[in-house]
Amino acid sequence: MTAANGVTGTRNTGGSPEGKPPGWKVVLALISLSLTALLWLNGLISSLNRPSVGNDLNRRQLELTVLAEPQLRGLLKPLLSGNQPQQELQKALEQEHIRALEQGKAVGADVELEQALLAKHIAPEEATRRLTALAEQTGVEAEVARALLETPSERNADQLRELIAPLPQGGLLRVWSCEALGGGSSCELGRIAERAALQLVLVTVLPFALLLLGSATLVRELWMQWRGKTMRAPVLQGPELNGVDVVLLVAGGFVVVGELLTPLLVAPLLTAVLNGLAVVSPLRDGITVVSLYLTLMAGPLLILALLLKGQENGVLQFRWRPPLNSLQAAAKGFLMVLPLVSLVGWLQTHLWGEGGGSNPLLELVLNSHNIPALLCFGFTAVVLAPLFEETLFRGALLPAMGRRFGATAGVLISAVVFAIAHLSLGELLPLLVLGVGLGWLRWNGGKLGSCVLMHALWNGLTFANLVVLGW
Repeated sequence: MTAANGVTGTRNTGGSPEGKPPGWKVVLALISLSLTALLWLNGLISSLNRPSVGNDLNRRQLELTVLAEPQLRGLLKPLLSGNQPQQELQKALEQEHIRALEQGKAVGADVELEQALLAKHIAPEEATRRLTALAEQTGVEAEVARALLETPSERNADQLRELIAPLPQGGLLRVWSCEALGGGSSCELGRIAERAALQLVLVTVLPFALLLLGSATLVRELWMQWRGKTMRAPVLQGPELNGVDVVLLVAGGFVVVGELLTPLLVAPLLTAVLNGLAVVSPLRDGITVVSLYLTLMAGPLLILALLLKGQENGVLQFRWRPPLNSLQAAAKGFLMVLPLVSLVGWLQTHLWGEGGGSNPLLELVLNSHNIPALLCFGFTAVVLAPLFEETLFRGALLPAMGRRFGATAGVLISAVVFAIAHLSLGELLPLLVLGVGLGWLRWNGGKLGSCVLMHALWNGLTFANLVVLGW
């Protein structure tokens, strides 16, 4: 990189980037780096045994397709439902059944009941066998199975509602159970099919439209770059942090203090408080997630504040104003990175399959129907995570690495650390591409605020997709 593409900053107390840091800082940095390497390696390996939300997402979308099929007309029907949605759902359920057996786990009662109800639609001879096996278990699914095996009798609407009430409202299990038990008009098949069709449009048509728009935006940007019609990237500015400072911030603050020590100290206290207040899940999960993330942020941000002591205000380059410009830059970066992340994710799935589990928060959002809990999850994912992670990775790490190795290397290094920090082998490559996109925006636009907004847009789209699929 030329000097014009370097990094500027202000004086850093405790040793400049060029000066020799105190010995105690070096020792502390080496210890933190060693612990981080062990923790991250263990986390990445452990992610291989963590369940992936991708399977649940695929199943939910197929269930929506089956529910919505009666309401789909014209071109929407072949585009959204395909030719044989029930057969596709049957294959997905069989694969889930096989995965559970291969992992030595019990097959979920919901999967068994859904397979039995599906057999009534496609292969009736299978239904009795599956229902008989399920009826020997316990739980609401077993109760429904026993009711289906009984001699048909008159059931009033109140009795039927009480039986199927624990099943997910508006879900395929509840609708088919109601229909099979003779619920008639009380099953509200028409209304549920209309809602399922709307959900299906929201999770397929709108993302596809964004993907097309993003592809066009990316092609246009590349064309403008090739023609030399884009503005030259400004000088990459940021705080003056040397290599030891960065290690102390990311390894010592984010990993050792934030991810290791803080949860050990805070989690028992939080559990005691929630037990004392008699808070139960799913609200308990929401409060736990937002509380632990807030405490995770505290240590690294305090260390960053100490490292920035003596440097001028605004050194992190948030530069929110004018807000419209920041939002436009964020939207452009979001659209451009969307097709790239989607392509990498698709290639990874088709070439290597599922490489590891996904973030447990995704599963919580997908399966939660509690609005206060969802608000906690949403606040964490759309507000706290973008603000904290961009401050750390694009606000501090990227400029520090850019000063030492050049802006391009700074973008790449910050993206690699960002991807590994999420501790998911299955999401490593897509997160790496997302990190490069966020780093490019930070370098090209010179505003950390735009990166925060772009990150929030990305998490917001993921969060909204999960809520729509799970609701």
